[in-house]
Amino acid sequence: MKAKYALRALCVLADAGDGRLQARQIAVAASVPAKFLEVILVELRKAGLVTSKRGVQGGHALAQPAAEIMVGQVIRTLDGPLAPIRCASVTAYRPCSDCPDPEACALRGLMGAVRDAMSAVVDRRSLAQLARETRSLQRLPPGEASRAPARRRPRTRA
Repeated sequence: MKAKYALRALCVLADAGDGRLQARQIAVAASVPAKFLEVILVELRKAGLVTSKRGVQGGHALAQPAAEIMVGQVIRTLDGPLAPIRCASVTAYRPCSDCPDPEACALRGLMGAVRDAMSAVVDRRSLAQLARETRSLQRLPPGEASRAPARRRPRTRA
């Protein structure tokens, strides 16, 4: 969930170009709860993906070009490894306590294939590409995403 909101916010920052945006502006444009976004922005800053500056001329901006930030990097930063189970993780491997033989485990092999398939998609998609696709689907010109009205969530009946 954090990665989803982070990617929305980063797309807004990608569309802002070299400009800085206040957290509140990002939250509205990305349809992300403001308090939750503040926590996410801190994590993104610590990971070197976002810079922030205080004051009237302050705000948040991408720390590197959007074309150099991969979606997979953002997901791993906020949500952790891509593997659905730890024994299938490349970076956070931990054997299952109830598995007699991890090397002969078909489930581990299957989940490794899932991890590899996800990685093949998200590690080849840049933030710039995602922002462009988002604009295209919203039919907004570059730079307009940060000024777009927040989408309303559908009401549900209890």
